[in-house]
Amino acid sequence: MKKLTKILSLVALLSFASCGAAGNFNPLSLLTGNNWVLSTLMGKSLDGNLFSSGLPFLNFMDEGRLAGFTGCNNFNGSFNLESAGISLDPGAMTRKACPGNGEDQFIDALKKVNNYKVSKNKLTLLDKGSEIMSLVPQR
Repeated sequence: MKKLTKILSLVALLSFASCGAAGNFNPLSLLTGNNWVLSTLMGKSLDGNLFSSGLPFLNFMDEGRLAGFTGCNNFNGSFNLESAGISLDPGAMTRKACPGNGEDQFIDALKKVNNYKVSKNKLTLLDKGSEIMSLVPQR
């Protein structure tokens, strides 16, 4: 009986320890270290003609730095993780002339983002619970 009590105590202790580790989970660790490539925009699949120079991507870096590609121009800005969500600022951007309006749609969508969901294989950027865009890690 004493052995069973010790085993149950150990299991309980390990359960509490793992719960504490989950409470210390840092979403930044899932955001950084990837180029997140656009896979949907405003809830729709991407039109191949929208981004003739390649698909847009985001790269979240240390100290709140954000870099990316709009499908035409590169940018360097910032992001801020807040208790209620995330804010993105594309910041400075190159000024290459871009065909179509894909870049404008992408940048306008980025500015609307105020929340997110992230997993190992998908980043969903949201505006008040509505999907603005989804991105996948670059392969």
